[in-house]
Amino acid sequence: MIIVTGAAGFIASFLVEKLNESGVTDLILVDDFSREDKQNNHENLQCHSKIERTAFIDWFSTNHNEVDFVFHLGARTDTTEMDYSIHETLNVKYSEDIWNICTAQNVPLIYASSAATYGMGEHGYEDNHDIVAKLNPLNPYGDSKNNFDKWVLNQDKTPPFWAGVKFFNVYGPNENHKGRMASVVFHTYHQIQKTGGMKLFRSHNANYKDGEQLRDFIYVKDVVSILLFLAEKKEASGLYNAGTGIARSFHDLASLTFQALDLKPNISFIDTPLDIRDKYQYFTEASIQKLIAAGYSKSFHTLEEGVSDYVQNYLNA
Repeated sequence: MIIVTGAAGFIASFLVEKLNESGVTDLILVDDFSREDKQNNHENLQCHSKIERTAFIDWFSTNHNEVDFVFHLGARTDTTEMDYSIHETLNVKYSEDIWNICTAQNVPLIYASSAATYGMGEHGYEDNHDIVAKLNPLNPYGDSKNNFDKWVLNQDKTPPFWAGVKFFNVYGPNENHKGRMASVVFHTYHQIQKTGGMKLFRSHNANYKDGEQLRDFIYVKDVVSILLFLAEKKEASGLYNAGTGIARSFHDLASLTFQALDLKPNISFIDTPLDIRDKYQYFTEASIQKLIAAGYSKSFHTLEEGVSDYVQNYLNA
C-alpha cells in the first residue's frame, strides 16, 4: 500500500492520477478533504481509503505494517503566510512524525522540499547537502522547508530510502485552488478571459527589465515523472532538485499562454506588491546533475510544449 499526503492538492493529486492510470489503486490518500475548492482534484481518484490529515499520524502508527511507500507531499505552501508557527506545525513537526515512523518501520519515504530554500540564490541552486545549513530562505515557508531538510541531514537513523525533492516553479493541471499561489500560466489564462490582457510584475531590480525576471519553470507532468523515477529506482538517498535546468522569463511564459490561445500577446506591467517586493527572487535555475547521475534520462517538456498542453488540453478544455 502506498500513502500520498496532500492528495487533494496540486502535485499530489496529479501523482495519484498517474498511479491510477498505471493500475495502482491500493492507496491511502491523506489531506484536509473538507475544502470544497479541492474537491475536483480528488473526487474521482481511485484509492483504498481517504484519511483526514489530523487523524493520519495515529493511523500510520497503528497500520504501518500495511504500508510499502510514502509520498509526503502535503504542506502549507503559502509563501505570504508570515506566521512561522503555522509552517512549523504543518511542514516541520508533522514531517518529523512521518519520518520517524518510516524510519522505525523501515518504510521508504519521498517528501516535498522546495526551491524556496535557496533564497536569493547567493549559494547557488545545487542540491548539495553541504550548503543546506548556509541557505537563507526569504520567507517562513522557505524557512520551514529548509529547517526540515537540516533536521533530516542531522538524523543518524533514516528510512531505508529517502528523497527530499526541491520543487522549482511548477505549473499545470489541478492548481485551481491555489489562488494567489497558482502559476503565472493559470493567472494569465484567466486574466485573458476576463480582460483580454495580462499584467506582469514590474522589475524593481536594475539588472532585470520588466517581465524578464527568470525562473526554472517545470511542468507538473515532469515533476511526477521524477517522483515515480525516484520511488522505483531508490538509487541514492538525499536531496534532489526538480527543475529543468533552464531559466525562462515571465514574459516568455505569458506570451506562450497567449500563443496557445491563438492570440497576440497583450502584456503590461504593475508594481510588485510591497509585501513580497523585498524578498522577490529574480532568478532561479536548478542544477539537475545529481538527478541525471542517479539515472534520470527523460527529456523535459519545453516551456512551449508544457504551456501549450496545459492551456489547450486542460484550462481551455
